[in-house]
Amino acid sequence: MTTLTPRPRSIARRHQPGHDRPSLVFVHGFAILLLAVGAIAAPFAVLLLTDYPPSGGVIWDFSMGLGFGALAIAALQFALTGRLRWITHPFGADIVYLSHRYLSWGAVALMLGHFGLLYLFHQPALGVLNPLQARWELTSGRVALLCFLALILTSEFRKRLHLRHEWWRALHLALALTGMLAAIAHVLGVGNLTDTPAKRALWLGATLGFMAVLTYTHLIRPWWMRRNPWTVVSNTAERGDVHRLELAPEGRALHRWKPGQFAWLKVGRSPYSLVEHPFTISTAPEKGPNITFSIKPLGDHTADLIKTPVGMRAYVDGPYGAFSVDRAAKAPGFVMIAGGVGITPVLSNLHALQARHDPRPVILLYGSPTWEEASFREELMAMKQHLNLTLVHVIDSPPDNWQGESGQIDRDVLLRNLPADTRHWPHLLCGPGPMLDALRAELTDLGVPLRHIDYEIFELV
Repeated sequence: MTTLTPRPRSIARRHQPGHDRPSLVFVHGFAILLLAVGAIAAPFAVLLLTDYPPSGGVIWDFSMGLGFGALAIAALQFALTGRLRWITHPFGADIVYLSHRYLSWGAVALMLGHFGLLYLFHQPALGVLNPLQARWELTSGRVALLCFLALILTSEFRKRLHLRHEWWRALHLALALTGMLAAIAHVLGVGNLTDTPAKRALWLGATLGFMAVLTYTHLIRPWWMRRNPWTVVSNTAERGDVHRLELAPEGRALHRWKPGQFAWLKVGRSPYSLVEHPFTISTAPEKGPNITFSIKPLGDHTADLIKTPVGMRAYVDGPYGAFSVDRAAKAPGFVMIAGGVGITPVLSNLHALQARHDPRPVILLYGSPTWEEASFREELMAMKQHLNLTLVHVIDSPPDNWQGESGQIDRDVLLRNLPADTRHWPHLLCGPGPMLDALRAELTDLGVPLRHIDYEIFELV
């Protein structure tokens, strides 16, 4: 789900309700990118269009530009992590989160450049570094820099630091809020570029903007979730150590739900809790309003979730994501490649095609460690009776009497099972990161355009 490029138009299928028109998705995504560029450029526009202060030299002005650019990008991060559907819809939530990650690195690099240039060429402007003796507005800037540095380090090395996900989220939120407030206090306190009403209005707007996103994310949305709880109605063990949790809505069901999307799930906790994780909705919208999550224990939280008793109350925030056949309403067919528990969003898309009696061909390559760990294999086999589905199991360690594909899904497996006329079909990939990296390289080398390769990224943080 990484592209905004319109899908193939070789089959004149009528647009169905719920399907995303590629042209509208493209326009939507392009508009969001323009808004992001405008948000970053706004400080510079206000400064240039109002009374500009006397120049302190090229290096001084460049340092000020780095600082203002860094603060604009930092403010933008609250929108990128706020799960605002109008932002995530064109790109997919995973791509938005990755953008947040890389832009955060960029913001910190600009902050370091801002401080470094002043330290090297305009050191008197920094005053004393001792926070007990320095002016408060300068100390605020250094607090902001330390907070944003800590954000980057704790995020990149979370697993090495053995930070549980919920502890990391609380720390991340505290550091982000403290850092942003300290940065704005620094800008207002220094006052070099905030000496007119328009300039002060700019920073007031930035402050109110990121506070509004925080309020919506951590107060308004949980309040709405509290009014619309869900109940766990079944917990079924599947092959491959996967458990299928089925939830029924007590209030409003999911709205505008598409196959292959995911939701954030909280079970047995307050809707205001920071303990939540994203899981693919493995059933199709046509089989709602109940929803199903297929969960494999890969950590402490998921190990607890698979033990969830029937009757437990849950809260669902979703749907999100763009890994859906609805993004390719006019495609002549689909290639789907899954590894391990990555089969769950593929399964959701197949259920939707089955419910719609869709005649288009689907080739599914499904990699599993062993034959016994091939989750939902009976369900997939049954789907062949109702879908134009070619199912190819690829078993890493096959049994002695195995007659099918074995090992990894590599170039040879792709060549044997994907005819040449499938190169311009949408390719939906979901699985571990190394598998996706290898497959994207192999598929492009075989002639599949990048715009026809969509993939679901497992870890958002």
